Amino acid sequence: MSTAALDRKVNGFDFLRQLVAGEVANIPIGETLGFRAVQVEPGRIVFAGKPEAASLNLIGTTHGGWSAAILDTAMTLAALTTLDARHDFTTLDLKLNFLRPIAPGTEVRAEGLVVHGGRRIALCEGRIVDGAGKLLVHGTSSCLILPRDAPEASP
Repeated sequence: MSTAALDRKVNGFDFLRQLVAGEVANIPIGETLGFRAVQVEPGRIVFAGKPEAASLNLIGTTHGGWSAAILDTAMTLAALTTLDARHDFTTLDLKLNFLRPIAPGTEVRAEGLVVHGGRRIALCEGRIVDGAGKLLVHGTSSCLILPRDAPEASP
């Protein structure tokens, strides 16, 4: 698996445009859980995914951890779209509301949006919807903005 994000030398938005275009490897957790970035703009990113049998819980619906992983990724990478090459991010908190079950094999879209981007904290919102646009999961997250260790990175 590539760790291209660790070697990122461009701002977050340009890096994520490369990710959507397939110019850099998919996010490792996306490879594992079956989701990928399909659209990006400043302050917003969209992932498409389809949970498979390995993501089921005991009652036959998609485990909440799958939803948490795709929404955490969408919300934190929405924050990354606003950062220069000298900054990184990490999740401070994550809150999800599970509104409808996700059946295995259901194609979903997860959208992450920056609600407020500060110097040290970004507040984000996320949504998972099905093909008909029904809201399945809603979430919020705070991301801590951190200086990167790579001083050679350019804005």
